[in-house]
Amino acid sequence: MNNGFLEKFANTLGGFANTINNLRYIKVIKNAFAALLPVIITGAFGTLFSAMVFDSENGLAQISFLRFLENLKPISASISYVTLSFLTIYAVFLIGIELAKLNNIKGVFPGIVAVMSYLSVNPTFIEFMDGDNALIIENVLGKQYSDTKGLFLGMFIAILSIELYSWLDRQEKLTIKMPETVPSNVSASFSALIPTVLTVSIIAALGFAILSLTGMYAYDIVYTIVQQPLEGIIQGLPGLLVLMLIAQIFWVIGIHGNQMVKPIREPLLLGAIAVNTEAFNAGKELPNIITMPFWDMYMSIGGSGVTISLLIAIFIVTKRKDYLQIAKLSAAPGLFNINEPLIFGLPIMLNPILAIPFIITPLVTGTIGYFATAIGFAGKAVVMVPWPTPPIINAYIATAGSVGAVITQLICIVVAVLIYLPFVKVADKMVKTEEA
Repeated sequence: MNNGFLEKFANTLGGFANTINNLRYIKVIKNAFAALLPVIITGAFGTLFSAMVFDSENGLAQISFLRFLENLKPISASISYVTLSFLTIYAVFLIGIELAKLNNIKGVFPGIVAVMSYLSVNPTFIEFMDGDNALIIENVLGKQYSDTKGLFLGMFIAILSIELYSWLDRQEKLTIKMPETVPSNVSASFSALIPTVLTVSIIAALGFAILSLTGMYAYDIVYTIVQQPLEGIIQGLPGLLVLMLIAQIFWVIGIHGNQMVKPIREPLLLGAIAVNTEAFNAGKELPNIITMPFWDMYMSIGGSGVTISLLIAIFIVTKRKDYLQIAKLSAAPGLFNINEPLIFGLPIMLNPILAIPFIITPLVTGTIGYFATAIGFAGKAVVMVPWPTPPIINAYIATAGSVGAVITQLICIVVAVLIYLPFVKVADKMVKTEEA
């Protein structure tokens, strides 16, 4: 009965997962953000060097004979600026290319079309008050349109513009055909001319129509109605726990849970760490507790399900030869947060005994990490650390040297071991009973 229910449940969720994963826009967003990760990490390293090397109060520059390093701080500041302050522009460009690939259009030019379309719906001036006088600076782009605040509008415009561009590109009547003697690159440029003009013009007209009808730019509408509420949900502990719960349930039925929640998680949590990094560089208060490094530091230690603690629990109590053998093989990858050998080797997948702590544990450790950060014991993350960075090291680097974050991560590991121990003992006894 139980096996039949589990199989039916797994098949139902599996079908749903396949449907979601096969949605073209989900594929596009996942691929684009995967390609965007080096940009974010580059910006994070700029912040790391700024705080731990070039800073005269907390970094190496506080040492007298290394004081000259303080003069190099503009280097790290420029790295942070050109990466994190233009994240939406890079995302729009990459989404344009990825969607064009699905539409059988090669090359990087569709990315440029997507960027032009996105810029066309945003204002090109900044208005601010200087005392009682309102001043307007023209021919500039406000930072909120290029950094993470514009992500959702950017994704929408990129998808809309490239779908339109691809459709126009397929219309033979709109194709300018050049003689065969003309070089292929020149011919391709002329072929794309009319679809490009029409796409950017239509998107710009749409942006103008929205402004005329509502008195608001598309950015203000999307950010206020869609992005800001979603950020608020995910920045709250309940929203984060629900997202993790969904990921863990998919893992248990054999589907990569992180990939399932990635289209929601990445724009919001990567955006949150970018905001923290910028605030840190500017010497301002850090606004976000929940970021992408937070997920990795407290809810995915050793991999999804905090399985580094499962490894420890197995080595402590089990005498099962199969578990010990798999644990030994999984120990080295587990230090770098790779736990597929455990999930599919023990297995945790479709295993009711181990699935329960696998689902529960990251919810508990995430709660511990959240409150430790909220009360100020653990520092907030300011550096985007690559996910394979080993535990302890990732907590120290991500928070720019917060010892409280390291201690909190160690507490999470110990608590997770205590959660896993009774379930490992049960699995051990079941094998002994079967053998008897």
